[in-house]
Amino acid sequence: MNARTTRTLAAALSLTAALAISGCSSDSGGSADSADGKPKMTVSGGYMPEPVNDKMAGAFMVIKNDSKTADKLTGVTSPLSDDLQIHETKDQKMQQVHSMDVPANGELALARGGNHVMFMGLKNTPKVGDKVTVELHFEKADPVKVELDVKERTYNAQNSNGH
Repeated sequence: MNARTTRTLAAALSLTAALAISGCSSDSGGSADSADGKPKMTVSGGYMPEPVNDKMAGAFMVIKNDSKTADKLTGVTSPLSDDLQIHETKDQKMQQVHSMDVPANGELALARGGNHVMFMGLKNTPKVGDKVTVELHFEKADPVKVELDVKERTYNAQNSNGH
């Protein structure tokens, strides 16, 4: 009877361990990398204030990295412009940078008065209500396509109820 109880207990422990291990490798927890090991990025709150002219425009959004692997935003492309730049703002001065960190289990906020994407030399001038497509490129993660809503020039996501 002791040997039988020991075998049953060992089988139960093995099953529990197997379930625990398989649960840890699932993607349902939101903190795992994608199946190919790359970080998975999601974007929210993307918008572009209506440009004043066809010379330049800014874009703002929050890039969320729900993975355990840090990454970098390395570029942005769009049919609206052939020259998109990543800008950081330090001491109230903006400068172009080659990349920006997207921390593991964190986010990169691109917001008015801070870091942002600049469109230089627009092919047309979008109006309020239009949508502008961009594709974000990362060092490790797959590219992410985002539709930016064109908002009023004075719009600020931090002051809206939606963010």
